[in-house]
Order: sequence, then C-alpha cells, then structure tokens
Amino acid sequence: MIKYTLSLLIMLATALGVVGQVPVDSVQTDSAKYSTFDPVELRISSTFPSVPSPSAVRIFGVPSSYPIESGSIVDPVLLPRISSTFYSVPYPSALHEPLAETSIYRTYYSVGMIANAGNSELAPYYISSNNGGNITQQYSALMNISLVHNTDPSKRFAWGAGVEVWGGYASSAGYQRYVGNGQFNVQKQHPARVWVQQAYLTAKYRSIFAMAGQAYKYSPIVTELSSGDLVWSINFRPPVGLRAGFINFVDIPFTQGWVQIKGEFGYFRELDDKWLENHYNYYNHFITTDRWLHYKTLHFRTNPNQPVVFTIGAQSSCQFGGTAKYYKEGELDHTVKMDADAKAFFRTFIAGSGGKSAGDSFVEGNHLGTWDIALEGHLNDNKLLRAYTQWLWEDGSGIGKMNGFDGLWGLEYRNVIWRPLIEGAVIEYIDFTNQSGPIHWTPNDHEGTPITSHSSGADDYYNNYIYNGYQSRGMSIGSPFVKSPLYNHDGYMRYRDNVMRGFHAAITGWLHEYWRYRLLGSYRKAWGTPIIPRAGSVDDFSMALSIQYNPGHKYLGWKFNATLAMDHGKLYGNNWGAMLGITYSSTFNF
Repeated sequence: MIKYTLSLLIMLATALGVVGQVPVDSVQTDSAKYSTFDPVELRISSTFPSVPSPSAVRIFGVPSSYPIESGSIVDPVLLPRISSTFYSVPYPSALHEPLAETSIYRTYYSVGMIANAGNSELAPYYISSNNGGNITQQYSALMNISLVHNTDPSKRFAWGAGVEVWGGYASSAGYQRYVGNGQFNVQKQHPARVWVQQAYLTAKYRSIFAMAGQAYKYSPIVTELSSGDLVWSINFRPPVGLRAGFINFVDIPFTQGWVQIKGEFGYFRELDDKWLENHYNYYNHFITTDRWLHYKTLHFRTNPNQPVVFTIGAQSSCQFGGTAKYYKEGELDHTVKMDADAKAFFRTFIAGSGGKSAGDSFVEGNHLGTWDIALEGHLNDNKLLRAYTQWLWEDGSGIGKMNGFDGLWGLEYRNVIWRPLIEGAVIEYIDFTNQSGPIHWTPNDHEGTPITSHSSGADDYYNNYIYNGYQSRGMSIGSPFVKSPLYNHDGYMRYRDNVMRGFHAAITGWLHEYWRYRLLGSYRKAWGTPIIPRAGSVDDFSMALSIQYNPGHKYLGWKFNATLAMDHGKLYGNNWGAMLGITYSSTFNF
C-alpha cells in the first residue's frame, strides 16, 4: 500500500507544480531567510567585508559536493534542493569566489590537472570516494576540461548545456580471471584513457525542469561534508538518461506557503558493461549487463522563512532490464534476460509485480530507497544547526522500518559569516547491521516445503540475486561508506561487507583569507553480509586533510588543492596517498 501511495504522491506533485507555478526570485535582501539548494539565490550583504570583486555577493544554494579536485562546473537548475537554510560557497569549486550578481548566468569554462600517488594498487578511501569515480588508482596524472552554459533561474523559460571531459594516465590494478583447467590469471585493468564525465542539455519553464544526458545529481538530504547519500551519491560516474521534475520546493496551493513540495524522476543507462566484463572472474556467481536504472524522489518542507524548518520525504531507485549470465566452476550455466519494454518501465515506477518477466516475477527490478527526515533551527542570523536521517530500505520490511536502527543519522553545523575558521562541521553514525533480521524465507520460493511461515530478513543491502550489486564501474551508487566492489580483486561483482556500522566526521573552514581546509575522518567495523558472514570482523580507520589555496583577485580563477589521506585496518588495508590539483576557470558571454 505504501509503495502505491508514494507513486501517487509523485504524480500529484507534478500536477501541483503546474497549478502552483511560482516564478523564482534570484536576489533577496538580508532580512530574508534562505534554504540550502534553493535555486542559486544571491544574497547581497552589507555585513561582509569588502573583497576584491565587482560586488560583495554571497552565493547560497550551490553545493560543494561534486568532486573536490575536478573543477567541474554545475548548472544551477541541476543543483540539489534540501531544507537547510544556509549554505556556503562551494568547496572547492571552479566558480569564482565571490561572483558578481550578473555572472551566475554566464557561460563558464574550466581546465584542471590532477595527480595522485599512493602505496597500494587503489587510492585510499577518502581520495577515491565521492569524487565521481574519477580518481581510483594508485597513480594517475589526469586533465579535465569543462564548458557549461548556465540556465538562468530568474527567467520563466531558459536553457542550459554542459560538457566535461577527462583524460590522461592511470595505473592498473590486478583482478583474478578464470582461464580454464582450474587456473586463474591476474588481469591488469586500468580506467579509460579518455572519457566523458558529463554531457547534458537542460531546460526549465517556471518551476519545472527537464534534463537529457549525463550530469551529476546531488542529494536532497545531505551536503558535501557527509559520508554520502544512501540512495544516489556522487561516488560514481553519472549515468546517461532523462530527468524531469521541480527545480525547487514550491508552495502547495491553499497552504499559504506553510507546506512546500518537490519531486523528480528519471530513467538512465549505466553503460558500464565493458568494465564488468573486464573485471569479472568468470568462475562463479553471475554478471549482469545492459541494465537500466530508475530514480524518483518526493519531499515536503515547511515554510523555510521560519526559525525551524522540517523536511520529510523519500527516495527510490531501481535497477531493471539487462541480461544475467550465471557461471558455475568456470562454465556458463544459464542465461536470464529481463524485460526492458514499456511495461517494465511502468512497473519499475510503481514497484509493481514483474508478472511473467524472467528473473523478476515477484517485483520488477532491484528496488531500494530511503525515508528522509531533516530538522533545522537557526542559532542566529548566520549560524544553523541541522539534524537529519536516512532510513534505508530494500523491501517491504525496511519500508515499514522493521530494520531497527539501520540508516544514516547526522548532525550538521553551518556558519556563513565571511570565511570563518569553522564554516561547517558534520558528524554521522551509519548502521547497516540489523537488515530486518538474519533470515529471509518465503515458502513460495521452496516448492513442497512444510515450513509455511514467512521471514523477510537478510535484506543484504546493495546486493541482489540477479544484479551485480548497486554499483557502477565498481563504485557504489549509494553510500561509499560501504566498501565498493571495485576493491574485490578476486573478480566478485557484489558487496562483501554490507553488515557494518561506523562513524564519519568532517570539518571545513578558513585558515586565512586565501587558505581553506577540510578534515575528514571515519571508523567502521564490518562482519561480511547476511548471506555470507565473516567468521570475525574487520575494521578501518580513514583520515584525509585537504588544503585549498585561492590566490585572490590578482590571480582570479586559479585554485590549488592538496590532499593527504590514509587508511588503517583490515577492511581496506594500510594505505596512504597524496593528491595535487590545479584548476583555472573563467567566463565569457555569447
């Protein structure tokens, strides 16, 4: 019943967006409150010190959660919209800091170079995670170029476009592959030498947007200091597809602005078949290629101009379609091809029965999602405290919150005065240990069984019986806090350690007018999976320090980044690594 209600609300949200079309104001005065990720609101403030810029303009609503060294430029219409009232200038960003009021709608270009090195075949956790899947290897020397024409949110109808291309050298890592006669070889694999990270067209009319192509999609509930959204993080390369929905929260008619709504949905292709084929061991389990991905979200928010703001909503994602090839001791045992026709697209939207669809007779595709809740309060005009949680679910038991304390629980502090020592801080607790109990049993799956009881445990988060885990090119589509399949050097294409719990903490701020820092740290312990538990536990402590230098007006557009990172423990091994980045960005008008 809940899944049908959720689907109905999303369709209702689209209709309300047309009825209650609200033009977006792009500039507000100091007396107004702000909501994080509201469409690029420029706050002109007399309280900020004078800076070497055409005007003292502060940008709110631009996230810093895209890859920290990439120099990526992001269209305002594609930015996240969550409840938090204050948000700082992006860290680090290819955008000028601060921007003149008119420059936000210009065409931007960016050129960046990145190099990293470490002591293991793969980069440490905090270098490889939440970086768009760009930096994963022991050594790399990469260059990126991006060009974006921003969508003007102040106009009723506007368009935008963007492209981001990466290329260069990255070292190889070894993965086992079965070659016959009981023998395995180690196959050396490296990322492509050139690839497209983003390429998209976007358009908006009033409060509605549509996007075609490949672009980052940011979390509606967590920010850049988080360990990552549980459903759709920036840990992987964006898939290619179509998205549509609200640009921002809009007032629900007849509520007089006290309740707002936002939602979107999309269909995508992951396009990582070659990666899976090159990294799979071809000995046991299965490999599933040619997959589709569906995503939808719906959130409600109270009036953001009040001292306390409450947000509640849900996200849902589904892998469907594709062809699964099952191997047994090195031999192809059987093949299952799932539907990807119009009926399959509809059934994934409503989480309906797969009917006679091969491999999906119970429910079409591999569904997972979260219930999202956030509560924020203003400490004063410049400071905000925000508590939030994401309750992860894989099936009906999780939707009904029968999986105990599982999920992400966070507390965030924000200070938006001009370049404070502590601009933001986050602490999070992530727990995946309950999983609705240890046993999953359905009598219909075991013909003739005398056991008629039902148990919907062993949710096996991010894994599925017919899809290669909730991952793309080895990187978790959801939270990178769960160890991604990229690290499985034995060619196993699923998650090995999704029964885990741990803490993540982050802090960012300014040491000087031109020097910014970010410190990240985490500890976690894992016990394998509900289906294949470990005999004991493995743990990991990871840490990273990033420093960014912004040389100011004399060298406007230049940014220099340096990161040191380390892992310690049996989960990832004892690793260290360093990364350096240089980015130049500027604007020009057509």
